[in-house]
Order: sequence, then C-alpha cells, then structure tokens
Amino acid sequence: MTSDNDRRRGLLARLRGRPVARSRGRRRLGAAVRLIAALTLAGGAYTVFAPGVQAQENPPLTGAAAEGKALFDVSCVTCHGRNAQGVEGRGPSLIGVGAASVEFQVGTGRMPMARQEAQAPRKPPVFTDEQVRQLGQYVHEIGGGPQIPEGDLRQGANLATGGELFRINCSQCHAFGGGGGALSSGKFAPSLHPATDRQIYAAMLSGPQNMPVFGDNQISPQEKADIIAYIQETLKHNQDQGGFSLGRYGPSTEGVAIFLIGIVALVFASLWIAGKS
Repeated sequence: MTSDNDRRRGLLARLRGRPVARSRGRRRLGAAVRLIAALTLAGGAYTVFAPGVQAQENPPLTGAAAEGKALFDVSCVTCHGRNAQGVEGRGPSLIGVGAASVEFQVGTGRMPMARQEAQAPRKPPVFTDEQVRQLGQYVHEIGGGPQIPEGDLRQGANLATGGELFRINCSQCHAFGGGGGALSSGKFAPSLHPATDRQIYAAMLSGPQNMPVFGDNQISPQEKADIIAYIQETLKHNQDQGGFSLGRYGPSTEGVAIFLIGIVALVFASLWIAGKS
C-alpha cells in the first residue's frame, strides 16, 4: 500500500503538470486563431483589390484602338501574334514599340512585309492614314511606347539650328543632301525626300533598322522640329546653286567626278601637247 507521503507527491506532481499542459494548449489555440485571422484578412484584401488590378491590366479599348484591333487581327496577327507578343521566326514583339513605330513602318509601306530581308524597303502603303493611326493606337494601348505629338511638328522651328543638328546626327548615313546611302550587311539609309513630317518624327522616336533612337533626352522635341523643318524646307527645295548636284551623295561622288574629269582632261592635254611638239 502507498503511504500518505507518496500520495501527496503524486498529487503535487499532477498539480504542477496541469498549468504546463494548459499553457501549451493555449499557445497552440492562439496560434491557430491568429493563422485563421491572417488568412481571412489576406482573402478579404484579395477579394477587394484583385478585381481592380485585373481591370487595370485589361482596360477597355478606345474606339480608334478597337478599329485598329480589327485591322490587326486580319493583317498582322500571323507574324506578330494574337496579343502582339511576336511569333518566333516570323515577327518581333510589338510590346513597348508604341504608336510611333507602327506609324513609320506601316505608313511607309514597309509593313506588312512580304518576306524577311536585310531591310524592309519603302513601298506604297496598304492602309490609309486613318487606319495607320488606328493600328498605332491599338499597339500603344496594349503595350505602351513612344507616341507622335499632335499638331504642327515644325512650329517655331529654326532652320539654321536644324541644319547644324542634321549635319551632326543624320548626314553620316542619309548624306548631306538627304539622298541616303549604303550601310553594311545589305542595309541602307533611305532617302528622306518622300518622308512626311510625322514619318521623320516617328523614325527619330523609334529608330528603325540601323537608325539609333533619338528620344527626347537625346534630341528635344524643339530640336526635332528644327531638323524636320530643315529637311522639308531646305533639302527638298534646294536649287543646287553650285551646279550639278551629282545626286547629293556628298564628297564621295564629287571626288570620283573630279578625278575622272581631271584625268580625262590631263590625258587629252598631254596628247594635244605631244601632237604640237
């Protein structure tokens, strides 16, 4: 039989163990309650904010962009994908290129492109100016990117400043007279004579083919207006007061012409002198 002392010790041990067991149970219950509360709060926050985020990611298209999407789905989706994300081996992604790139490529007839080449040549455009703007608006609304400002792109332009900027930034490829020139790997800088104000502005913003991008940090909007005015009002209407322009390709053709004419003149002069002597 157990003594009274043993019973007392067992009773004390049980009493000492109860607070420990109770404290552990309370901690576990508190942790479970806190976890449930956190999950409830997270679910509520998601329910409140997720529809708004989704609506921002897929905003409704404007009227012009909706018209552009209809054109895109018929003429562009094969190469650029249903969401303009691009198709490998066919066409690049249009996300981020903006309306400026679309207006240049489609407005000059370079796109749609019949086949992959070193460079897309200028062709008669397939779409009207209004359709080109609708396509550009659609691409801009789904992917963002640079846009051409509205209004007169030559307003307040300075021809002298435009000429200086053109000679520094453009003449190396497009030649001093804007006639264009050959580049490496089958590419070329096109002539600027058929280009419109918006096409020149779009080319500076988007940097097509080998052309660098001239954003507003490199060339300000006012400087872009100066360059456009110089091209449109000076290069396209120059009467070549110095004589025959030789295509306005710059010193290369001029040097070849001088060399050939000079050599021929020297040969005839030498023959004439030899005949007289």
